[in-house]
Amino acid sequence: AVSAVVTYRHWPDGGMPWMSWRAHAAALAVTLVEVVSRALKIQASAWAIDAPLSFPTALRVCLAGDFAAAVTPARSGAEPARFFVLEEAGMPNAQRLVVLFLELFLELWSLALVCLGLAALFYGHGTSVMGLLGLVGGYSTAILVLGAAAYALSKGRTNGPPPPVVLRLRVSVALWRAIQRMLRDLRAAVEGLRHARPARLLTAYSFSLVHIAGKVAVLPALLVGSGVSLATPEALAPIVLWPLALFYGGVVVPAPGGGGVIEGAFALTLVDAIPVSLFAASLLWWRFYTYYMYLLIGGLAAGDVLRRRVMR
Repeated sequence: AVSAVVTYRHWPDGGMPWMSWRAHAAALAVTLVEVVSRALKIQASAWAIDAPLSFPTALRVCLAGDFAAAVTPARSGAEPARFFVLEEAGMPNAQRLVVLFLELFLELWSLALVCLGLAALFYGHGTSVMGLLGLVGGYSTAILVLGAAAYALSKGRTNGPPPPVVLRLRVSVALWRAIQRMLRDLRAAVEGLRHARPARLLTAYSFSLVHIAGKVAVLPALLVGSGVSLATPEALAPIVLWPLALFYGGVVVPAPGGGGVIEGAFALTLVDAIPVSLFAASLLWWRFYTYYMYLLIGGLAAGDVLRRRVMR
């Protein structure tokens, strides 16, 4: 609905243009690279802890997680869906926890490195550039700090009844048990990370960098394929940085897939950076290649996993 409103308000005078086949070919190629690199990252993460994982299963893990993320608030269904696919593939519980922890861990460090690289590339081209990079980099840093704090807590009391201070805070016994279980799982995952093979871990990290670069490159691919020049840092910076901020900022949006909020933010932030004749088409196709395509293909992957479970 918000896409329709934004498109109507920015409808070009000459009518909605069809983006060239070059633009779609470039965006599709970038999307495929992103999906394949993410699947290879999960497979390499599993191999780093000597857990067998085939590429088709790793691909189903990614796509089923994308589908669940697209239809749940704040993408909260992604990890349970990936956990379910790994369970269906027969991976033991301890290994599943470590693989998913590694996937998130590498994502955050890759995001931090990409932000540092973009900060060096666009340094001196406006305070808004540094503000955007600070937002995304701060997100990854905050998650890493919270994870470190949780790991420190996991070394303490993760069994037994809740202490008096927890009872005074009116935390129920059931919730306390769930917190203890989560802390034990986190400690097991970190301890499993210590035994990971460094070379395979570095390979997974490399694929993680390619995956984030793929997310960033979709909108530039659409515009460059349509003949828009992004040769200067001033022209390229918003086209690269705002989609990155919108993609990771969408995690905190309660609406599934950030629906409505991301479209509205796209219109507010990029209306002056994209030619008027291409703005509405850019919004629609950018959302297609970064959200709706994952929703459709991920739905097929999730359905295939459920079919397998039913057949068994």
